[in-house]
Amino acid sequence: MASEITRINPDELHPTPGYHHITVVEAGRTAFLAGQCPLDRSGALVGPGDLDAQIDQVAANALAALSAVGARPDHVVRSVIYVVSAEVPALGAAWRRLTESAIGPAFTTASTLLGVTRLGFTGQLIEVDLTAALPA
Repeated sequence: MASEITRINPDELHPTPGYHHITVVEAGRTAFLAGQCPLDRSGALVGPGDLDAQIDQVAANALAALSAVGARPDHVVRSVIYVVSAEVPALGAAWRRLTESAIGPAFTTASTLLGVTRLGFTGQLIEVDLTAALPA
């Protein structure tokens, strides 16, 4: 049985910049991806100090992880984006680059964007946590 995914923005809630307030999955299997970090295949940090380069690596890693379980970005039903910044323009720029990337459809679902003070790897500026409803 294939999962049916419905995304909803109730009229009573504020308009969004592309995500939906609610994502409903009717049935099927779910994949919970570990936080995708800006590390290359060898485990080295990509783009120290370069948020755009790190976003591009995170997008590539997330695409590979989704593909490994037979999923695409539009199968994502929940995302959490962590950016090392307290500045609204930096958070907005990260959001735009992610939504314009190869995994952009992942962020049309229920999504949270957070500014944080630190992430797990020295020099890491972004991490993306995804949950996907797997196709049958």
